[in-house]
Amino acid sequence: MRFEIMRLDDVDGAAVDRTVVDAASVNRIVQQAAAIGQRIYIRPAESPAS
Repeated sequence: MRFEIMRLDDVDGAAVDRTVVDAASVNRIVQQAAAIGQRIYIRPAESPAS
């Protein structure tokens, strides 16, 4: 499964950066964001149309 991770602006919460990663990478990204106090939003990535 793949997830879209958006880094959020500290002032207004708007997404400033987006990336799609596999499930194995989510924990590492969450740990990095927590270490520096960065706000992120994670959701399942949409599958490409078949």
